[in-house]
Amino acid sequence: MTVPSEMKALLLVGDGYTRTPSGSVLEAMEPYLEPGSIAVPTLGPTQVLIKVSLASINPSDVMFIKGQYGQPRAKGQPAGFEGVGTVVASGDEPYPKSLIGMRVAFATGVTNWGSWAEYAVAEAVVCIPLLDTVRDEDGAAMIVNPLTALAMFDIVKQEDEKAFVMTAGASQLCKLIIGLAKDEGFRPIVAVRRDDQIAALKELGAAHVLNEKAPDFKAALREVIKAEQPRIFLDAVTGPLASAIFDVMPKRSRWIIYGRLDPEATIIREPGQLIFQHKHIEGFWLSEWMRQFRDRRGPAILEAQKRFSDGRWSTDVTAVVPLAEAMARVPTELARPNGKVFIRP
Repeated sequence: MTVPSEMKALLLVGDGYTRTPSGSVLEAMEPYLEPGSIAVPTLGPTQVLIKVSLASINPSDVMFIKGQYGQPRAKGQPAGFEGVGTVVASGDEPYPKSLIGMRVAFATGVTNWGSWAEYAVAEAVVCIPLLDTVRDEDGAAMIVNPLTALAMFDIVKQEDEKAFVMTAGASQLCKLIIGLAKDEGFRPIVAVRRDDQIAALKELGAAHVLNEKAPDFKAALREVIKAEQPRIFLDAVTGPLASAIFDVMPKRSRWIIYGRLDPEATIIREPGQLIFQHKHIEGFWLSEWMRQFRDRRGPAILEAQKRFSDGRWSTDVTAVVPLAEAMARVPTELARPNGKVFIRP
């Protein structure tokens, strides 16, 4: 196909990092993005150009456009970390050329040519050719959440304990992990913010679902932790909730932080636990995992595609927003619970 010289995109207004963090809620698009047209980029030898079919919006995207992510913004460049589309052009190396015409899931990484646009740029090695049985909605959310779910569940299995704890229990990522846990006989303990989320998560396979807003939350948490003795804590929230959970977990517990949805200060209530109870606090970043464990990447990608194809996994969709309507609609759609929001160019 003929590639145009210009494309429409949502372009970053800010540069680098912010000096005034504002949390993980996207109140409006205007302070961070503007709609515009930009020249379709020239590709490097290892890159591909993708005509975007659907682009996902993850919490990491929101933190990034607000200048609060571990990667600096580039003013005037398109936002969006992942999506699905068709490779329409490539660099000169053989592997990128072999992808032309394929439908792929992709991550834009540090190319600065994001997925919230008509075309995106990705390194060919991080593109995933998709099975025909994988929906676009699942392909557009194939990398960030599914691979994180598989990677972190590997950590749980290595601990050789059946019970483990998660915050943000109603998120798409936690739902994927709950599905993995159910298949292998593990017992997720998850924290949520609303009672109406409890039944659905238990049906998916959660052993315990606790509403962090309930008056008896702390008492219920202590009772469950005492009974189950979980030693892995997968945390997307931080703040007071995570502090309270980690404080009551048993000896040799590991607090693994992969997000910061709560901008409040995160307090270590009893630092002595790190010394005398051998507790540990660590971070998880998918990009680093993919660099360190390259032998796991291929099997994880295949497993994710199989799960989406046979229905064991499915991406819950809140809304698919046309690119032309994204500035007005995205914040409202993101505020709705229990599903992902996508942008369609």
